[in-house]
Amino acid sequence: MPKHTPNIAIVCDFLATMGGAEQVVLAMHDAFPSAPIYTAIYNKDKLPEFHRLDVRPSRLQKIPSKLRKYHKLFPTLAVDAMRSLDLSEFDIILTSSYLHGHQVTKTRSDQIIINYCHTPPRYYWSHYDLYRKDPGYGKLNPFIRPLMPIMIPHQRKLDLEAAQNVDLFVANSSETAERIKKYYGKSSTILHPPVDIKRFSPARERGEYYVTLGRQLPNKRFDLAVEACTKLGVPLKVFGNGPLHDTLVKLAGPTIEFYTDRFGDASDAEVEKALNAAKGFVFPSDEDFGIVAVEALAAGAPVIGYSAAGTRDIVQDGVSGVMFDTQSVDEVVRAIEKADKMTFLPSTLARKAKRFERQMFIDKLRRIVAGQYGKQ
Repeated sequence: MPKHTPNIAIVCDFLATMGGAEQVVLAMHDAFPSAPIYTAIYNKDKLPEFHRLDVRPSRLQKIPSKLRKYHKLFPTLAVDAMRSLDLSEFDIILTSSYLHGHQVTKTRSDQIIINYCHTPPRYYWSHYDLYRKDPGYGKLNPFIRPLMPIMIPHQRKLDLEAAQNVDLFVANSSETAERIKKYYGKSSTILHPPVDIKRFSPARERGEYYVTLGRQLPNKRFDLAVEACTKLGVPLKVFGNGPLHDTLVKLAGPTIEFYTDRFGDASDAEVEKALNAAKGFVFPSDEDFGIVAVEALAAGAPVIGYSAAGTRDIVQDGVSGVMFDTQSVDEVVRAIEKADKMTFLPSTLARKAKRFERQMFIDKLRRIVAGQYGKQ
C-alpha cells in the first residue's frame, strides 16, 4: 500500500538576523511550501523575507524584547524550549542547525528527524578554545569567559543526546561531515547550501578594490584582511558589523572603508554592486561552508581564501582564486600579491559558482527526504 504524502515541519535555531542559515531555511520552505517553520526566537522586524510564512516561535518568544537580543546567552533554555515543541502531527522533522535546532523530541516511533547540519556547535566542539579566549560578546566577555568551563560540559551532553535521535545527518560541506563523524560518531550525506547566484552580474572591467564580508566575530578573522590590505596600501571594502567592529576600525589604515548598515550602505544591493566589480574577495575565515565565497565567484571576483574547512569545497587554488595555508597577515599579503599577478576571467568564475545554484539544493533535498521516508 503506497504511503501518504508526509507531513513535514521545518525547525531552525533562531530567526534573528538574515544570514546563510536563514537562506537555507527559506530554500527548505521552497522545497516544502506547506511546512510550518518552528524556531526558538523570531525577530520579525529584521526578517521581512519570512513575513508571508507560517513561523511558529517557541515559548522563549515570551521573553521581553530587550532581553531577546541576548538569546544566545541562554543555551539551556533554548534546548528545553526546542525539546518541548509539540511536533506530534508531523511525519518528518527537517531541522537546520548550528546550535540547537536538532534538539527536538519524537512523539512517535515512526517519526523521522533529518538534520541539515551547518556544523556541530562550534562553542562546544571544534572552536571551543577560540571562543574561550574571545566569546564574541564584546563588553560581556569578562562575564562569559568564567562561565564557559562550567556550562559547556552540560551543553555537550545535551548536544550528544540530541544527535543520537537524528535519523539522517545532511552536512553542508566535507568539513562539516568530518566534524559530524568526529564529535557524533555519525556518517552524513553532503549537500552544499543554496546560493542565489543569479542576483550577480559580473563586470568584465574590474575595479582596483577588494571586498570582505560577514558578521565581525573572532573566528571570521577579518583582522587579517584589514591588516593585510593596510600593509599593502590597497583599497578594501568591509561589509558587515559585529562585536569586533571597533577593533577592526582601530586596525584599519586609510585604504580601508567600512559599510555597516544592513538596510543602507551594506544592503544586498550595495554588496552586489561592490562584488560585481571587485578585483578580489578576501576570505580569511575557516567557515563551515562559506556562502559568501560562492557569491564572490558568481560576481566574477577571485577568492583569496584560507585553505581549510568549507572553502576547500568552493575554491580551486590557481583556478578560481588563491589559497593560503596559515592564518597570518603575511600569508594573506602574499596571497593577494600572487593573485594580483594572475588573470581570472569573470565569466569563468561565474560558471564555477553554478554548481551551488539554489534550485539544485531544492531538488536534491527533496530527493533526500523522499529517500529517507521511503525507508520507513
